[in-house]
Amino acid sequence: MALRVLVADDSALFRRAIADALGEIADVEVVGSAPNGKIAVQKVKELQPDLLTLDIEMPEMDGLAVLDALKQAGSTTSVMVISAVTLRGGRLTMQALEKGAFDFITKPQGRSAAESKAMIVGELAPRLRALAHRRHIRSILRPGSSGSSSPAPPRSSPLPDPARPVRENQTRLLGKLPELVLIGVSTGGPAALARLLPNIPKDLGVPIVVVQHMPPIFTQSLAESLASKCSLRVREAADGDRVEPGLVFIAPGGRQLRLVAGGDGQARAQITDDPPENNCRPAVDYLFRSAANNFPGRAMAVILTGMGSDGTLGLRLLRRHGCFTIAQDEATSIVYGMPKAAVEAGVVDVVLPLDAIAARIHATVRGRGS
Repeated sequence: MALRVLVADDSALFRRAIADALGEIADVEVVGSAPNGKIAVQKVKELQPDLLTLDIEMPEMDGLAVLDALKQAGSTTSVMVISAVTLRGGRLTMQALEKGAFDFITKPQGRSAAESKAMIVGELAPRLRALAHRRHIRSILRPGSSGSSSPAPPRSSPLPDPARPVRENQTRLLGKLPELVLIGVSTGGPAALARLLPNIPKDLGVPIVVVQHMPPIFTQSLAESLASKCSLRVREAADGDRVEPGLVFIAPGGRQLRLVAGGDGQARAQITDDPPENNCRPAVDYLFRSAANNFPGRAMAVILTGMGSDGTLGLRLLRRHGCFTIAQDEATSIVYGMPKAAVEAGVVDVVLPLDAIAARIHATVRGRGS
């Protein structure tokens, strides 16, 4: 069944561009458009689309107000934000993601019509596939669903029990406690981080380094948003930063972040323009690999919601050195791609729901992780 999409944007040009791009994607049907937020809310009620592509800055009712109205109405329509590449656009997008938007893409700038269309298709297609899969799974699990009730086929290898590690934690056996916490996340990340990081106490005693797949500008907005919610200090990482306890560093969008040892042995952030990995910059594997190589056995790592498999190879390297690893579970992931890849590769110690991860991080750092 085709994914039914409503397009909301105050620019007729962008409404057409998005609709044309959606028309190039298989199993997607554009069911209508809206030039402002008020009409978008009305059409969502009338048409019941699966997805609303939403411009944030619109007349009558802006995108944030649309999200509030849809939540109040109990709408099941998912929302994909189409954001301007500006600091204001980044801040509004962070708020939209925290209010429940599924994901976002940025509006093409300075490109021909053909280039813009190709860019939108390339950005939207994988996100819509992930959204369709998520909605399908949730429809099956919904009480009273008409989906098949036949049992799922047995797995070739069991998944980790969320209640316990899948192996004895080598970090604990070696008597070493983590000195760094590494987090990798993508689709659904801002909302996940906004739930996770505020629950980590100020006295954690080790630094946290986060790679969130995002373009430039948006990671700065993410850091500012998280800083307003957390007892820990949060900031976008800069080249040469000392990675110190009490700080959360967000990898800057569009660049790579690795950890290196300074002359005093202290971990420092190094920001580079090295090529993308897994089509991502910043990339989770890039960060995780640097910690495994430069600080063996001294980190723990967490892989959260996101598309693709970025982070799996880095987790494998970290785990070889006895590092403890956590994956978010499927039920609480917006997209169970990155965690699933890591779990299926056998590089995860424990699988936990999002709201249990902060306590597990704290317990592991304090030596009570197993």
